[in-house]
Amino acid sequence: MLFAVLALVHTTIQPPSPKVGDLITVEFSSRVVLDRSSDYEVVSHAGTRAVVRTFTPKPFVITGTADGERFRTMVPVKSVLKANDSMQPAPLAAPRPIPYPPIPFLAIAIAAVCAIAAWIAVWLRARRKVQVVVPVLSAGERFQRAVLALRHDPRHPRRWAALADETRTYFAATRPHLGSELTTTELLARVEDEPSVIEHILRQGDREKFSPWGAREESFDEIAERAMRIAS
Repeated sequence: MLFAVLALVHTTIQPPSPKVGDLITVEFSSRVVLDRSSDYEVVSHAGTRAVVRTFTPKPFVITGTADGERFRTMVPVKSVLKANDSMQPAPLAAPRPIPYPPIPFLAIAIAAVCAIAAWIAVWLRARRKVQVVVPVLSAGERFQRAVLALRHDPRHPRRWAALADETRTYFAATRPHLGSELTTTELLARVEDEPSVIEHILRQGDREKFSPWGAREESFDEIAERAMRIAS
């Protein structure tokens, strides 16, 4: 009966010469039911195909039933060891050091050089002296600016005295014969432009400087507006 069953169940084994641990595919000619065994492990089984493996370095037998009849199939298994192997593990070689890639070091070096160059540029720029070009003003423009500043500063403690000083400075810069060393009387005797306005300014300045009662109560803005015309 055994030979009859073996003749009916045809098997194909892949790979033909399996080794320990290989997945062995067994194709049957009909649907089979495999027996459980400690000699091999059934990885998968569907219909006429079964995938098994073993970790024992010797042939093993697959058994089961096909169409209600028992069958046995021998599966050859080769050992991965050489003949008369001493079973001693091969000596382990020291791991070779893996060279570190140079690109990160190159990138760090480039970044460091760029940072140093940037700091040097900032330092040199900070040390560079900034040349402020101050526009050259004429004596008339300086006088008009001074008068405007006094008009816009009503809290100036001695506005009349300051206006008189600016007027004397303007005349000394524009008319050599009207120097700042002249007294008020001497200056008024020689001035020709707006004599009444200039006398008003100089007298008020003298009162604010030397009189215990100070300057008279007059409209500073009005006199300053008229003073602006002297340098126009």
